Parts: sequence; structure tokens; C-alpha cells
Amino acid sequence: MSNIYLKYTLLFVFLILFQVLVLNNIQFSGYVNPYLYVLFILLLPFETPKWLLLILAFFLGFCVDIFTKTIGMNIAASVFMAFCRPAVIYLLSPKQDFEPGIRPCIRDLGFMWFFAYSLILILLHHLVLFYIEVFRFSEFFSTLYKVTISTAFTLVLVILSQYLFYNLKKT
Repeated sequence: MSNIYLKYTLLFVFLILFQVLVLNNIQFSGYVNPYLYVLFILLLPFETPKWLLLILAFFLGFCVDIFTKTIGMNIAASVFMAFCRPAVIYLLSPKQDFEPGIRPCIRDLGFMWFFAYSLILILLHHLVLFYIEVFRFSEFFSTLYKVTISTAFTLVLVILSQYLFYNLKKT
């Protein structure tokens, strides 16, 4: 059991450091901003209590906000994503209860399920984050373009991380 806690703690630290030191320095013409740190929320086990999910999302967003000096924007987006996660899981698999030990990843649930799950949650995260950032209606379409491009880029990074860092053979 403590092995699981260690694994998620290391994932948390790695994703924050990778986000802050590498990905925050990548911007293609101001429209593509990859946010791989959301992978932590995506990969939390199904058994994670909702209250703990929200607290972990808050802490994740807080750590990113501290390093990027964005004062609550990542907190709001991360907590909203974590709040929507149970509903998205229910939406994608309303008639299936997951066995203990099954995680929301490509290996356990397949590519299409993970793709839809990730796409919806990343899109929700990016909508909240980028619209809080501009906070004006006059830039609706340019912000929507930025959300779409950044969501696609983040989704590609999330899928790549599944294939690069996780054993895809079922055990």
C-alpha cells in the first residue's frame, strides 16, 4: 500500500517539476501551452474519495501557481477538472463498475476509453484556465482557438506518456 503512495507522490513531484522547468518554457506563437501536470488527476485510482481528489487537485494547482505566479488560475482549473472527473467516468461507463485495482489508463481500459476520458477532462481544464486568464468576452474566439490547440497538444503528450512510461501489457 505504501508503494502506491510513494508512486503517486513521485508522479506528483515529477509532473510539477517537468511542467515548471520544461513545459512552461514552450510556447509556439503564444497559442500552444502544454499542461501535462493534469496527468496526475487523470491517473488517480477510481477508488480515490471525492474529497481527497479535490484536495489533491487544489494542492497540484497551488504548486503550479506558486512557480508560475498565476495566483489561483491553475487551482481553479484543476479543482474544476477534479470535480468533473466522477461525472465523466460515469458518463463514459454508466453500466460498468470497475474492479478494485483497475486504473484509468490505456493498459486497463483501452485506447478509446482513455482518449475520450482524457479529451473531455483536459478540454474542461483548459476552458476554465484560459478563460480565467483573459477574462473578457471580446477575445472569445481567439481564446477558444488557444484552448483547442493547447488541448490537442496536451492530449498528445498524455497519450505519449502512457505509451512511454507505462507497461501496456496487461498483467
